[in-house]
Amino acid sequence: MGSRASTLLRDEEIEEIKKETGFSHSQITRLYSRFTSLDKGENGTLRSGGNQCACLLLYLLISKMRILKHMTRINMCLLHREDFQRIPELAINPLGDRIINAFFPEGEDQVNFRGFMRTLAHFRPIEDNEKSKDQNGPEPLNSRSNKLHFAFRLYDLDKDDKISRDELLQVLRMMVGVNISDEQLGSIADRTIQEADQDGDSAISFAEFVKSAARFQKEM
Repeated sequence: MGSRASTLLRDEEIEEIKKETGFSHSQITRLYSRFTSLDKGENGTLRSGGNQCACLLLYLLISKMRILKHMTRINMCLLHREDFQRIPELAINPLGDRIINAFFPEGEDQVNFRGFMRTLAHFRPIEDNEKSKDQNGPEPLNSRSNKLHFAFRLYDLDKDDKISRDELLQVLRMMVGVNISDEQLGSIADRTIQEADQDGDSAISFAEFVKSAARFQKEM
């Protein structure tokens, strides 16, 4: 099936995606097969539905999807939100909607294979950059900074480049459900913001998010 997928992707298209995302030729053709298997409407698109662990989960579930026979050309293949929502692992994941939303550009309800691969590239291990380092090229999509940007956007619900207490509470509720009381969640949110907030605006900017992540990593 992998060879059949490769016949539907021109060599120049695969090379462009390799340079842009860091995935190998075989990984791209396998992921294209998984991508097309999600296109239940057979219209060449994927529809949208909604921390590094979330990225890894998504990469693993994509890599294990069943391959179906339907194939389309790369420039025609698009997925919509509903296609993602059919994935059982995403359907039951507390942050499923947030992860799904990350695949879709602002105001868009479909994603093509190129955009799909760009988002998926954030999930590659940072160590992979050493294998294909290009000093003159752009920053890899799976760099530490880009991974942190991706995670930050999962929390920044209103896209104002800050994580407010209310946004933090909403994401915490998604993650823990009813297992923790509102009072306990409020306490966690307050403590998190208090430790991260350095400019006194009662919110977490990306710069503060990065510093907190570095501090947390040192404590691990």
